[in-house]
Amino acid sequence: MIAVLGLVLGVVVGLFVQPDIPAALVPYLPIAIVAALDAVFGGVRAMLDGIFSDKVFVVSFLSNVVVAALIVFLGDQLGVGSQLSTGVIVVLGIRIFSNVAAIRRHVFRA
Repeated sequence: MIAVLGLVLGVVVGLFVQPDIPAALVPYLPIAIVAALDAVFGGVRAMLDGIFSDKVFVVSFLSNVVVAALIVFLGDQLGVGSQLSTGVIVVLGIRIFSNVAAIRRHVFRA
């Protein structure tokens, strides 16, 4: 629950402050957001399953964002950034939809 409140608070603060993102980091922002959402939905699923751990959530959150950004950076260096970005989005999207399906089954007992 604290993670969800932190996420909501971060979004609200971001909307009011409207920070400037350096141009060099703009290609990595969508990937970082999707990786962070994957960790958040995984945390919600773990909480509903009764196996949530703060440490695991923080490590998962940070490692998802860092690994996704590194994959995109490597793709940019190799000249195939858009293909690797698409791959990262597809993999994380599948994980997000899988977690949302598990959350839905848990909430609706289906």
